[in-house]
Order: sequence, then structure tokens, then C-alpha cells
Amino acid sequence: MVLCENRASLMTIKKSRMNLKNIAFVSSNVESARQARERLEARYGSTDLQNADVVVALGGDGLMLQTLHETMSMGVPIYGMHQGSVGFLMNDYNADGLLERLKNAQINIIHPLQMHVIDMQGQETSALAINEVSLLRQRYQASKLRLSIDGKVRLELLICDGILVATPAGSTAYNLSAHGPILPINAPLLALTPISPFRPRRWRGALLPNSASVKIEVLEPDKRPVSAVADHTEVRNVRTVSIVERADIPLKLMFDKGHALDERILSEQFMY
Repeated sequence: MVLCENRASLMTIKKSRMNLKNIAFVSSNVESARQARERLEARYGSTDLQNADVVVALGGDGLMLQTLHETMSMGVPIYGMHQGSVGFLMNDYNADGLLERLKNAQINIIHPLQMHVIDMQGQETSALAINEVSLLRQRYQASKLRLSIDGKVRLELLICDGILVATPAGSTAYNLSAHGPILPINAPLLALTPISPFRPRRWRGALLPNSASVKIEVLEPDKRPVSAVADHTEVRNVRTVSIVERADIPLKLMFDKGHALDERILSEQFMY
């Protein structure tokens, strides 16, 4: 498999190239998801995450993100089946033919963002985000931010409710609801999208190369406090936030043939 610029790629998993013998099943706490996991474990057997060749996740997109975080250092592919609310990252649930579906699945490789935060007390926090890193005002007053890209100030003052940096995989999540662009999964880009911008009035964000280093400084942090969120990790009262893509961390999402993430993202652009 060849990765172009360490971005997302697509391939068909061949039986000879990947052992699918050891399957770990995980599920959300929703009753239907737990019952589905029990049925699949009884039918196909199961192992723990540390010994798994593949993980089958039963739930919604929240569970998928949680599973990707838990297995990030393992390099194991994740095959999701929808047993939750939002299932953009999941395949349809069907207990039949699971082994055949896994053998014929396609895999998208995505990369997370790394957020590095310095808060008002000088404490530093780092966290990884699969979808986006977002900054949000904590109180009734709009935030005032300064934006730098690769060490150069690009916006001296942005007045807004917040701002986010989204990966292609996350471009259809919070980024889309904030009127940001949908990015093809194989695009070497990041979306920089403001949330309810007030000044500059006509600025609606930017497309950045995935190699870009983004720095966001909070102006007037005592008067206008801001929090930073990387998926499930939140830091409050931040002063500066730096964001880069971790191209050295590949995350493998498995999809049934013809329903891979690149097709889903393309289809999303024609929905109304």
C-alpha cells in the first residue's frame, strides 16, 4: 500500500495480507448494542483488544471515536456496525457473513490532530482529536482571537463565538454545522472554520495544507475566557492553542465495499 503525502488512502484487504482470526467486539451501553455484541461473540468468538487482529465496534459515531482513541497505539483496524444514533462512520448492522465482510472490506487511513494548550495558569495540556479541535467562548461575551499559520500572523483580530480546525474525516461533523467546507477524505487539507464570526464580517475561514501549524492566541482572556476541545478532552481558560496534524499516526477505518468514507463524504455534498 502506498500513502500519498501520508493522507487517507483506500485499499481492499486481502486475506493473505491480513489475519482476521482474532476479533475483539466492543459496544456502547445502549441495550441493543450490548445484545448485538453478545450475539456476535457467541457466533464468531472473541478476544481482548490487546490480542485483536480487528475490532468490531457496535454503536454510533461516538463509540467509534472512543474506540479509535483507545486503540490508537495498536494499529488495529476498526470495523463499525451501526447500533446507535449517528452512524456516519459505521457500516449497516447484519450478524450474517461477518467474516466475509471483513475480508472484503476497504480501509480508509486517517490521521488525528494534536492540540497543545497553555492555560491561564501556565499549565500545558496535549490531546489528540480525530474530528476537530475547537475553541469556544465560555461566557456571554464573544471571544477575541489572533490567528497564526506557520509562525505568521494571518488575522490580527477575530471576534467570534469560536473557531475550529477539522480533518477531512471530521469535516462533515461540527465543521459542517458551522458552515465549513466538506473535504474529500484523500485531500491533503485541513479546514479552518470560524463559529459565528462577527469581525472580520466577511471572513468565512480558510483551507490549509495538512502540514500547516496553527496557533490561536486568546486576547483579553480574563474578560473573555475561552475553552479548547479535542474530541472528548476539554481545557478551560486557555491562553494559546497550537494545532498540527500527526501524520505519523495512522488510524484504520474499515467499510463495506462501495460504502467507504470517501464515497460517504462525496455523497454528503449532494444532500439537501
